[in-house]
Amino acid sequence: MSWKNANRDAFSAFMCDETALDTLRSVVVDMGWAPEKCHRGGLRNAIQSLSITASPNILMVDLSESGDPLNDINALAEVCEPGTVVIAVGQVNDVRLYRDLIASGIQDYLLKPLNPGQIRDALVQAQTIFTAPKNHDAGTAKRHVSTAIVGTRGGVGASTLATSIAWLFSTDHKLPTALLDLDVHFGTGALTLDLEPGRGLTDAIDNPSRIDGLFIERAMIRANDNLAILSAEAPISAPLMTDGSAFVQLEEEFRHAFEMTVIDMPRNMLINFPHLLSDVNVVIVATELTLAGARDAIRLLSWLKTNAAHARPIIVANKIQVGANEISKSDFEASIERKINFMVPYDIKGASNAAKLGQTFVAANRSTKAGGVLRDVAQMIIGSVDEEGATNADNGADKRKASLLGKFDLKKMLATKPKAGAPA
Repeated sequence: MSWKNANRDAFSAFMCDETALDTLRSVVVDMGWAPEKCHRGGLRNAIQSLSITASPNILMVDLSESGDPLNDINALAEVCEPGTVVIAVGQVNDVRLYRDLIASGIQDYLLKPLNPGQIRDALVQAQTIFTAPKNHDAGTAKRHVSTAIVGTRGGVGASTLATSIAWLFSTDHKLPTALLDLDVHFGTGALTLDLEPGRGLTDAIDNPSRIDGLFIERAMIRANDNLAILSAEAPISAPLMTDGSAFVQLEEEFRHAFEMTVIDMPRNMLINFPHLLSDVNVVIVATELTLAGARDAIRLLSWLKTNAAHARPIIVANKIQVGANEISKSDFEASIERKINFMVPYDIKGASNAAKLGQTFVAANRSTKAGGVLRDVAQMIIGSVDEEGATNADNGADKRKASLLGKFDLKKMLATKPKAGAPA
């Protein structure tokens, strides 16, 4: 089931009391859904309503007034269309009931009184479940590795990493690779490869129902025999108007047509469409060794642990200059509570040379130290998916529940006194 069915609402709820409705509506509005889809009435009302209208993508139902919840849930299943993700709400704190409800096909069971954070987490998870591509026969499916690159800040080199890694997959490893640049207005993926972006991505966003294998073949721009790119330079007068379904559909088609997918993912896309990471194997967090970079690396890693725990995070520190970084490697690692996987040296001459040649950084700088590190990053991505349990083995320890600022020793990072005899 996909979001292409225009007759289905994104969300609908049936709650027994006004307090729960008020709490739910505030979260629903924040998620961009219609608050009027939150109805007064419990499970029986939901059954009556859905018997004559199309089921929503995500349905929340209140069991508080139901005398026989399991029997009523079975009645609900008879009027719900396949694919609807159902979240139940109730006031009975009974683990046996919870297990029975989950076994009957309910996605989650929330206990009253509800709080906004609890509701938001459940709805985000439901979105992920609904938009996740349906499993195909594992015996016939070929291996596919999907990698998302996210920068902690603008300008840290996430796009440079994305284009270089995609290039390495397609040339050094001879793997059919798709590069998806999700910076719809200011993306540089095609520009880096000296290509015209075309209208493929904007057409996909405008017409998600058109996306299929033939569309992919026609819309993507070929960079070499094994690399195709989907990018855009949408007019900055045209805001992005999408529910994200086009991007999910593109990812699904990439899995059929390619062996590798590389997604250059701006942070705002991560926030607005968390379900895009539902089938990503590896997430590269690109950063510089700065205080802001450390703060946002912490936030991104925490977000990934909650929303994409299946994906393996790899930390890549970019633009490293010996003795000229804002904070030290050890202090950065202490603040994010995990090791930096790769350190890419600062190479402004190499970057300038690549731009002049119209090539990716790694293609123009194969013999440099920075180019060597990027080849190691690509090799880790390929190798990590082959390792047993690798996607969950390196998620980093959340050893203590401290406040965000509690993870930083600001004085130590920014005002460390030089050792005696050391040059200023």
